[in-house]
Amino acid sequence: MSINKKHINVVWLKRDLRLQDNEAIYNATNTGIPTLLLYVFEKSLENDFHYSKRHWNFIKQSLVDINKQLEKSNTKVLAVSSEVLQVFNILEETYKIVTVFSHQETGLKVTYERDKTFKRFCKNNLINWVENINNGIFRALKNRTNWVSKWEDYMNQPQFDFDSNPSHYISLEEINDVENTVEKTDLTTIPDAIFQKGGATMAEKYLQTFFDNRYHNYSSHISKPLLARKSCSRLSPYIAWGNLSSRQVLQKATTFRLHCNDKKQIDSFLSRLTWQAHFIQKFEMEEIMEFESVNKGFHSLNKKVNENYIIAWKTGQTGFPLVDACMRCLNETGYLNFRMRAMLVSFFTHNLWQPWQEATQHLSQMFLDFEPGIHFPQLQMQAGETGINMLRIYNPIKNSYEHDAEGEFIKKWVPELSSLPRTFIHEPYKMTYLDQKFNDFEVGVNYPKPIVNMERTRKFASDFLWKMKKNPLVKEESTRILRLHTMADIGDSE
Repeated sequence: MSINKKHINVVWLKRDLRLQDNEAIYNATNTGIPTLLLYVFEKSLENDFHYSKRHWNFIKQSLVDINKQLEKSNTKVLAVSSEVLQVFNILEETYKIVTVFSHQETGLKVTYERDKTFKRFCKNNLINWVENINNGIFRALKNRTNWVSKWEDYMNQPQFDFDSNPSHYISLEEINDVENTVEKTDLTTIPDAIFQKGGATMAEKYLQTFFDNRYHNYSSHISKPLLARKSCSRLSPYIAWGNLSSRQVLQKATTFRLHCNDKKQIDSFLSRLTWQAHFIQKFEMEEIMEFESVNKGFHSLNKKVNENYIIAWKTGQTGFPLVDACMRCLNETGYLNFRMRAMLVSFFTHNLWQPWQEATQHLSQMFLDFEPGIHFPQLQMQAGETGINMLRIYNPIKNSYEHDAEGEFIKKWVPELSSLPRTFIHEPYKMTYLDQKFNDFEVGVNYPKPIVNMERTRKFASDFLWKMKKNPLVKEESTRILRLHTMADIGDSE
């Protein structure tokens, strides 16, 4: 009977992999009941096509970092490979779970359905489940009236400090016993310098080096695929997986701004935190965006899937150097600056005329900072299927000349072009027969010919989508979307 069982709280960690400014941990440890910190490597999520090994490794590194910090508290995170209900059923055999604390996750349909099932489980087992607001994203909003002021108020609240008192937690020895009853997760990862390493400790280092010196070229380098790797904050994976809260970042940036000598750069950086929250809030309110265009007028847009195009795009073999360099860089490192991400989606949906849904899987798996609330609204915005945003069809050639003028980024990621002179690096397909002979290079052999005609496909997509924007249903939906979110869209992040 439960009367003989030890009463505990459980903090169910999800995308809040940190100790500082973690409201769930704060609330749990203030109850006076011993707390177990839990992370479940859900097999249903591991099998979901949006995720890949790079995500799970980042999470494991984050948990290892948390456990190192918890050593002084004589506890650790119980990391289990299972499904959530199975884990809680096992825990209930030993403990009486009083309350589960977690944050409200703005996630995929699979996590939303899981949460609804878990809510029924808690009700049936007389468990209290407390979900706190995450990064100022509010659930069940009917519209966006006063949303900005509510978000700002949340972000300016004091952080939730971590209490390391061992008496608040289930002891390390006790957790070791529990591990004998569950499928324990091995948190070991192979050291890899290619990907950013997970964990709050590493996140703090990135944050500090950004404010120490990297921020000075933030605005001028943000669109450049090579230089942005250093001059951008590189905090997106740490915010996406919760190694840092948005509040931690905003408050540190705001404090730093008071005495820094380049306030415009910090203002530009801060504006993107608002931009990020805006899009996640939009997805929270219209989760159908995971599957369909938010503007129902575009549901009739029937694009024929071309597997050859998709494979060429995924593997960086389209014949357009900047497109291919960007994709290869993303595939290998998990990072790409915003403008180049937008260009990849634009090229896929406009020049290749492919449905944005066909890009979802590959990009979500490749982005180390995969965040559903950013991912789906951005896919649709760049595809031109919101009805409220300016139609932007990025020109890869123009962007190549403007943002990688010397071809350094292209040469790094498309090494088969590295020996070509700058005059051909952006458009190798324009080389004459003699040019190719002189450079010992053959278009179509050493590097693919362009798989589409850039100008023709660009004009087709532009004409088609501009015509659709005049469709009565598209216009009606545009009005609905704007009314729901109370504002013209914030737009791009750069």
